[in-house]
Amino acid sequence: MGSITPEKRQPHAVCLPCPAQGHITPVLKLAKLLHVRGFHVTFVNTEFNHRRLLRSRGPDALNCVPGFHFAAIPDGLPPSDADATQDIPTLLYSTMTTCLPHLLALLSDLNAPSSETPPVTCLVVDGVMSFGYDAAREIGVPVAALWTASACGFMGYRNYRQLIDWGLVPFKDDAQLADVDGGHLATLVNGARGMCDGVQLRDFPSFIRTTDRADILLNILMREAERLSLPDAVMINTFDDLEATTLETMRAILPPVHTVGPLLLRERFVIHEDSPLAGLGSNLWKEQEGLLEWLDGRAPRSVVYVNYGSITVMTNSQLLEFAWGLSNSGYAFVWNIRPDLVKGESAVLPPEFASAVEGRALLTTWCSQEAVLQHQAVGVFLTHSGWNSTLESLCAGVPMLSWPFFAEQQTNCRYKRTEWGVGLEIGGEVQRDELAAIIREAMDGEKGREMHRRAVEWKEKAVKATLPGGPAEANLDKVIDKVLLSKKGGTVSA
Repeated sequence: MGSITPEKRQPHAVCLPCPAQGHITPVLKLAKLLHVRGFHVTFVNTEFNHRRLLRSRGPDALNCVPGFHFAAIPDGLPPSDADATQDIPTLLYSTMTTCLPHLLALLSDLNAPSSETPPVTCLVVDGVMSFGYDAAREIGVPVAALWTASACGFMGYRNYRQLIDWGLVPFKDDAQLADVDGGHLATLVNGARGMCDGVQLRDFPSFIRTTDRADILLNILMREAERLSLPDAVMINTFDDLEATTLETMRAILPPVHTVGPLLLRERFVIHEDSPLAGLGSNLWKEQEGLLEWLDGRAPRSVVYVNYGSITVMTNSQLLEFAWGLSNSGYAFVWNIRPDLVKGESAVLPPEFASAVEGRALLTTWCSQEAVLQHQAVGVFLTHSGWNSTLESLCAGVPMLSWPFFAEQQTNCRYKRTEWGVGLEIGGEVQRDELAAIIREAMDGEKGREMHRRAVEWKEKAVKATLPGGPAEANLDKVIDKVLLSKKGGTVSA
């Protein structure tokens, strides 16, 4: 096990997540694991998200652990609604182009003689915040990246340039963008490095779905995936049994790649639930109480859990189709409906829907998803297929119904269906009767029983990977000993 001897000055890791909920959560888990191993930690949010955390967690919630400090830098954007998800293309472009000087100023303050913290000795940077690599080199310390998404998602992004070279991207016109059977999105892509057989254009991360070669997200994610070659080591929140073939390809083209996940299980094994460190949460929305008590009164595997994550948005008509599909399925359900789930307006469900589901539905705004998925009453998870949600469901042994929205969610959905055997996909334009039927199949049909069996198998493998002394711990040891405690990093270019 990597260790920090008393005679050494305490190492200080500055941890930098991408300023979105799905990135903050795994980077915070990793930061906690480093703190347990003796690191002083400075966790860097944007000012916008720092304020949201204080509102959702309480004004003193971020000051409860000695040696674990939260700092904030500007994101370069004008003020916006305090509780709304920021526009992702604008946010990523702004962080990429404006945040490096702010990060360097923070690092200078932390290293100042008047600072009350140890000097910064290393950076741990989200794999889509590559300006953090440049900051580490500027101050002469080693840097490790955490790729917070799936390995298959990474390889989807890494193939972007090849898809462009082959003339498949950008799309020629709006007709090619239409997600219909037999259309351009159904094109088989042979020779895509690190991707499974039979992969189609629709299965690549969604930012290829543009007619503009200068599209912001297409170019940012292509750039960030290629710049993952620059840090001293790459950590990824997955485990080898799940993505072995894809990881083999990653290891051939990147610096040393270490699987350190699922981080949510490592956190459970290492950090006692009553410790102050466990109390450091990452939810940007206030969690609703009473949900677990409501589930306690339900039979095992009898409830559908529905949550589309922190960024997915839908139209009000789609909301209604989901609502009546859930109602018509006949099952009890818990549904997280964020205040900003519906594009440009508040989510409003008709009074007749409330009457139809009375006594078997609980509508919430946000919750502790890990705890909900672990509850024995939950039988299936209706999800956008973000990577945190996917891992949380796998680690709970819960099969999934996927309605992917954007980014690598389409890729995760494909792998859940065809490679891991734990998911079914809901078509892009959801219809209530089709949704009700697929829920019934997932809960009680033959496919559902097989998905549940496979999900339980993956749960057992995930637990095995993260047990004390297991691969996840050994791999984090290597990163700590060979990179984070080393004297100095290499040289960034490109």
